[in-house]
Amino acid sequence: MTLADASLAEGSLQVEIAATYGPRRRGLLGRDGIEGAILLTPCNSVHTFRMRFTIDVAYLDRELRVVDVQTMKPGRLGRPRLRARHVLEAEAGAMAGWGVRPGVQLSIATATRAW
Repeated sequence: MTLADASLAEGSLQVEIAATYGPRRRGLLGRDGIEGAILLTPCNSVHTFRMRFTIDVAYLDRELRVVDVQTMKPGRLGRPRLRARHVLEAEAGAMAGWGVRPGVQLSIATATRAW
């Protein structure tokens, strides 16, 4: 996985980018928590089967604008968001603290590529 910084109007945070099949499939499974967030790309839906903790899920469109934000307990299946191309996951409550809500624009940059 690649580490990157995400910028929001409220500040910035560290993001793990899962852009290949293995890391996307694994996501947050097997973890007890996460510092920052994980970006699954491409992705438009997630599940929390076998998850150990409740997560916040932000669905992002092609321009990284937030389409929807959902809190999901373990053992749930999220419905696909047709406009979503990326999913940002974090521990429950983190998105509200960061000001992530529908309409908010994110900016994510790595050393080699901007998203």
